[in-house]
Amino acid sequence: MDLFYLNVWAFSTPIMDILWMLWSIPAVIAVEETLMDSTTATAELGWTVYPVSGSSDNSWEEVSGYDEHMNTIRTYQVCNVFDSNQNNWVRTKYIRRRGAQRIHVEMKFSVRDCSSIPNVPGSCKETFNLYYYESDSDTATRTSPAWMENPWIKVDTIAADESFSQDYGGCMSLIAVRVFYRKCPRIITNGALFQETLSGAESTSLVAARGVCIPNAEEVDVPIKLYCNGDGEWMVPIGRCMCKAGNEAVENGTVCRACPSGFFKPTQGDEACMQCPINSRTTSEGAINCVCRNGYYRTDSDPLQMPCTTVPSAPQAVISSVNETSVMLEWMPPRDSGGREDVVYNIICKSCGGGRGGCTRCGDNVKFLPRQLGLTESRVYISDLLAHTQYTFEVQAVNGVSDQSPYSPQYASVNITTNQAAPSTVSIMHQVSRTVDSITLSWSQPDQPNGVILDYELQYYEKDQSEYNSTTVRSQTNTAVIRGLKSGSIYVFQVRARTVAGFGRYSGKLYFQTMTEEEYNTSIQEKLPLIIGSAAAGLVFLIALVVIIIVCNRRRGFDRGDSEYTDKLQHYTSGHMSPGMKIYIDPFTYEDPNEAVREFAKEIDISCVKIEQVIGAGEFGEVCSGNLKLPGKREMFVAIKTLKSGYTEKQRRDFLSEASIMGQFDHPNVIHLEGVVTKSSPVMIVTEFMENGSLDTFLRQNDGQFTVIQLVGMLRGIASGMKYLADMNYVHRDLAARNILVNSNLVCKVSDFGLSRFLEDDTSDPTYTSALGGKIPIRWTAPEAIQYRKFTSASDVWSYGIVMWEVMSYGERPYWDMTNQDVINAIEQDYRLPPPMDCPSALHQLMLDCWQKDRNNRPKFSQIVNNLDKMIRNPNTLKAMTPLSTGVHLPLLDRSIPDFSTFSTVDEWLDAIKMGQYKENFASSDFSTFDVVSQMTMDDILRVGVTLAGHQKKILNSVQMMRAQMNQIQSVEV
Repeated sequence: MDLFYLNVWAFSTPIMDILWMLWSIPAVIAVEETLMDSTTATAELGWTVYPVSGSSDNSWEEVSGYDEHMNTIRTYQVCNVFDSNQNNWVRTKYIRRRGAQRIHVEMKFSVRDCSSIPNVPGSCKETFNLYYYESDSDTATRTSPAWMENPWIKVDTIAADESFSQDYGGCMSLIAVRVFYRKCPRIITNGALFQETLSGAESTSLVAARGVCIPNAEEVDVPIKLYCNGDGEWMVPIGRCMCKAGNEAVENGTVCRACPSGFFKPTQGDEACMQCPINSRTTSEGAINCVCRNGYYRTDSDPLQMPCTTVPSAPQAVISSVNETSVMLEWMPPRDSGGREDVVYNIICKSCGGGRGGCTRCGDNVKFLPRQLGLTESRVYISDLLAHTQYTFEVQAVNGVSDQSPYSPQYASVNITTNQAAPSTVSIMHQVSRTVDSITLSWSQPDQPNGVILDYELQYYEKDQSEYNSTTVRSQTNTAVIRGLKSGSIYVFQVRARTVAGFGRYSGKLYFQTMTEEEYNTSIQEKLPLIIGSAAAGLVFLIALVVIIIVCNRRRGFDRGDSEYTDKLQHYTSGHMSPGMKIYIDPFTYEDPNEAVREFAKEIDISCVKIEQVIGAGEFGEVCSGNLKLPGKREMFVAIKTLKSGYTEKQRRDFLSEASIMGQFDHPNVIHLEGVVTKSSPVMIVTEFMENGSLDTFLRQNDGQFTVIQLVGMLRGIASGMKYLADMNYVHRDLAARNILVNSNLVCKVSDFGLSRFLEDDTSDPTYTSALGGKIPIRWTAPEAIQYRKFTSASDVWSYGIVMWEVMSYGERPYWDMTNQDVINAIEQDYRLPPPMDCPSALHQLMLDCWQKDRNNRPKFSQIVNNLDKMIRNPNTLKAMTPLSTGVHLPLLDRSIPDFSTFSTVDEWLDAIKMGQYKENFASSDFSTFDVVSQMTMDDILRVGVTLAGHQKKILNSVQMMRAQMNQIQSVEV
C-alpha cells in the first residue's frame, strides 16, 4: 500500500506534555525522512473528526496555539468526559510512504487527570489509542473507513508517564504529530561507496546494500556489503575494497590517490606509497614499480623495494698452481660487487698453441672441481688437461643481474703451461676371440695420452686367486694374445699405458672366460671363415662368431636373484654399480620402519613450514601448497602432503614409507624430497612444488600446443629419471603420466613411490584392478607383471611405452573405453596400441620395442635415453609420420580418430575429436555436411579460422580418415 492514514481515538483528559516515539536511533548515524509534520502547517490541517464537529459540543476541535518557542501551531483538542460510551476520532489526511517499509510516528500531546474533574463518570480515561489504515489510493470519506476498530490496525494505547492536576484547560490536546521513516545515509567505508538505503519492515530486519569501490580501488576476497538495520544504522560489514597497486588511501580512506612521481606501490592494500629505491625512478604518477636507471638492473626474484644493482667488477689477484696436467686457481673477490651478495664465478678455459692458429675453447674432457660455472668459493681445481700445452683461464665474476647487462662479464685471466704427465686410464677393452687356452684382447688408446704411448702393460690372474699372483705382459700395440690359460676358467684383466712420464692407472677389472673343451668342439663346427682381402696385408683372419664386448665402468647392475656368472657370461664388472652409485634399500626391510625415515628423510621443524592452500586430497590426507623457510636459506614454494588426524600406526608407517623411498633419490628428473615433519602434528611430507601438476592433466589442458621436439624432450626427461631409478635397482611399478609431475619449465619428474603399499590392498579401483591379492594398473602394466607378479625394470619399460603413447596423444586414456579384461585379452593376442595422431614413426617404433612380449627383448632405459637423444640431435628423424590407415588393419582400433559414420552431424564429429570450439566457424563457412568436410584442404582449414598448428593437424588427419572411410564404403558398395 502506498497511502495510509493515522486515526486517534481519545477518551481521556490531559495530564502532561510528553514526547512519544516508536523507536530511538543515534541521530548522527540514521537519516530521518519526514512524511508529515503538523507543526509546519501554515493553514488549517483539515483533518477529519468524528463525531462531526458541530454535531456535538464535545467533538474534536482544531485550535491555533503557540509552541514553547512561540511559533504558531495548529492543534486538536477534545473534552467530552461526561457522556458515556463516547468515541472521539480524528483522522489525518492521506500520507504517502515513499517506499518506506517501517514508519515512525512522533506525537506531542497533553491530557488532564480524571481526578481533577469533578463529577466525572466512571468512563473517564487517561489514555488514547493510535490506529493506521493502508490504501492504494486516497479513497477516504467522512464515513469510510468506518469509525470503529475493525478496519483499522491498532498501533498502541498511549498514556503519559507522569501526571499532575489542573483546574483548567482542555481534557486532551494533540499538540504535534510527525510521521517519518529512517534510512541509512550515504557513506564511504571500507573503501566502498554505499548509497542511502531504506530500513526494513521490522525492527530486526537487515537490508543488504551492495557497495561500489571508490575510484582506483578494487574488491578483496568477497563482494562488498553493508546491512542497514531497522534504526537506520549501518552494521555487519562484509568484504572491503582496497586501493589498487599504484594508489594509496588518503582522507580517512575515502579516496585512493595515485602515487606521486618518485613514489610507487607494487600491490593493492592499505599501505602508503613508497619512495623509489636507490638507482631507480618512476616515469609517471600511479607507478607500481620503479624503473632502474641505465646500467642498473633488478632480477625477477628481487623485491621491488630493493635498490637496483649493477654487474660486479673483475676478480682480483688470480694465482695459479700447476701440477703436471692439473692446475689450482685461486683469486680474491671483486672490488665492487655491484651492490649484491650473490656474486659467483665462471671459469672459461682456452687452449692456446698447438699449431691451431690461436686459442680455442677447451673440450668437454677437461674436469672442474667442484664445477666450472656458478662457483661460490674463490677457487677451482682443473684436471685432465693436455701435457705440454699452454692454457688461458678467464675467471669471470657474475651476479644475479649479469645476464641483463648487454656487456660480457668482467674477468681476470691467467696463462699457464702444463707439464709432462702419465697417460689417462684405458676405458674400453674388447675380447676379439678365445680358445680353450688363450684369449685375444684389444683396447682403445687412452682419451688423454699426454704424450707418445711407448707401450702397454696387461695384468691378469685367475678370478679365484689373489691379485698378488698376477702375471704381466707388455705389448707395443693395443692388442695382445694371452696364451697358456686353463680351459673353462674365468680370468681378470687390467691394462695401463706408459709414456716417458711413466705408467698411467690400471683400467677397471674386466672378466673373460676361456672355452671348455666341449664348447670349443661345438664352435669349430659352427664357425664361418670371414676372409678380408687386402693388397697391402694379404692376411686371412678366422673370427669367432661369439664376440663378447665389455665396456668398463658400465652403469648396470644384475637382476636380483640372478647369479653373477649366468646369462651366458656376457657381462662381468668389478662391482654392481658405478663408483659412488647407491643401491636402493627397501624401507620395509627395517625392523623399525621409523629408523628408515630417520636415515633417509631430513626432519623439518614445523615452524619452518607454512601451509597456504589445499590443492588436492591424497590417500592419507590433504595435499597442500605452501612455503618452506629453512634457517640460512631462501624461502621456497613447496608441496605438502599431510596425514589426517585419527590415523593408526600402520597408516603413519605407510604414509612415511614414501618419504623413506623418495629420500634415497637425487636426480633432476625425480621428484625431490625436502624433508618430513614427524615430531609435530600434522605429520607432513614436504617436496619440491611442481607448478603444472600431473602430466596427463597438463597435456589435456594444452592439447596441440607443443612441438614434437618439446614432447620428445619431456619423454627424454622421464626416461632419464627412470634410468637413474633402474641403476639403483628400484622398480617403480606404477609408471604412468598421472604419476609424472611437470614444473614451469616443462621439466618432467617421476613421482608417486607408494604403489608397494597397494600390493596388499584388495579394495577395488577403476585404475588398479585386484589380482593375486593386490592392485595393479592394468593398462600400464606388462603381461608378466599382471600374470605372475614379475615386476622388474623391464616391466617399467613396458609402462614407459604407455607413457610415451599418453604424451604423444596429449593425455588420451590408453585403450580408450575398453574394459581391463578386454585390454588383457588384446595384449595376449599380440595387439598393441596404434600410433597417436601425428606421431613420428620412430617414436611409435620405440613404443612397440617397449611392448615386446619377451621382457629380455625390451630396451634398457639407458638405450631409450640414447635413442631419444639421437632424435633430438637429428630432428629430421621425427618428420616421418606413421601413415594413416583406413582403420581396418590397425593393430587396435584407433579411437582417437572416430568413425564419422557413427555421428549424425558435423557438430557431433567435431565434439568427438575435441575440436568443438570450431562449430560456429564450420557452420558459417558452409562446411555443414560430411561430403563437404571430407574434401577440405589445409587452405580450407585456415580459412575456417583454425590458427593453432596442433589443431590444424588434428582436423586435417580426421578429414583424411573420413575420406578414407568414405572411399572404403564406396568400394564395398561397388
